[in-house]
Amino acid sequence: MEFSIKTLVDPEFLVTVFAAVIAFATVVTLIGPLFSGNKFAGRLKSVATRREQLRKQSRAAIAGKGNLRGESKGFMTDVVGKLNLTTLLEDTELQKSLLQAGLRGQRPIMTFYFFRLVAPIALFIFSLLYLFFFNDFGKSPMMRFAMAFGMLVVGYYAPGIYINNIAAKRRESIMKAFPDALDLLLICVESGMSIEAAFGKVAAEVGSSSIELAEEMSLTTAELSYLQERRQAYENLAIRTNHPGVRAVATSLIQAEKYGTPLGTSLRVMAKENREMRMSQAEKKAASLPAKLTVPMIIFFLPVLFVVVLGPAIIKFQQLNG
Repeated sequence: MEFSIKTLVDPEFLVTVFAAVIAFATVVTLIGPLFSGNKFAGRLKSVATRREQLRKQSRAAIAGKGNLRGESKGFMTDVVGKLNLTTLLEDTELQKSLLQAGLRGQRPIMTFYFFRLVAPIALFIFSLLYLFFFNDFGKSPMMRFAMAFGMLVVGYYAPGIYINNIAAKRRESIMKAFPDALDLLLICVESGMSIEAAFGKVAAEVGSSSIELAEEMSLTTAELSYLQERRQAYENLAIRTNHPGVRAVATSLIQAEKYGTPLGTSLRVMAKENREMRMSQAEKKAASLPAKLTVPMIIFFLPVLFVVVLGPAIIKFQQLNG
């Protein structure tokens, strides 16, 4: 038993376990897309749910009823409600961040506040137990307590960082397919389709390229049908994507409907600008690649090169001296 505990708290053992976990995660990341199913149907199902909510809200507004938003139930919701975490840990940008990450409804909000409470406490307690009872790393008690407090701070900000990472990946996926979607939208509008039908058609076509963009355009179609002000649907699209290119397109669509200017002209200009923006971002990444590769080449490539070049000479020299 004592041997097992010493093994578990051995820094070399922990580093080995960490390296194994990282290697396993890398393998799963590489082969995961090969076994993943089609997520497009599931995403469209969530959009259909949102469309049904908008329809109920529209009917409630017509009938003069109050808010029909259902309250989510569960352990996390009970904890958040009883401790009033939505007020104690209030984040004014949370709703917007969750929308940008593709998380809608009350459940993601309750889950976020629950983990914002639990994660700091769990990391703080685990750090204290590890640093004071298993491995102190040769630090003083005050330093160990400071390290545990640092883990508490990390746990507090970890949920927000996780949401921001999801939103960034989602935005990147949307912008890869957005210029092509604008071209399709332009073709649909110039062929005589309404803007709602055009958004729905493009959402069905771009699903193979970007599920996230198809989801956003389907949701915009639903909002155009049920929201009282059409401009609000375009503004919501800009908020959910949080990209200057989409914001420019949303502003152009709002102005086109407000002043009666042709949608085709605005969409053609916006498609060209977004395509140029995508190209400039690709060129920026290509230009920064040599600087990013410098350190990996020094660490991984040059030592191997020296071994390959100097290894035979060193072996032959040792044989001659031997």
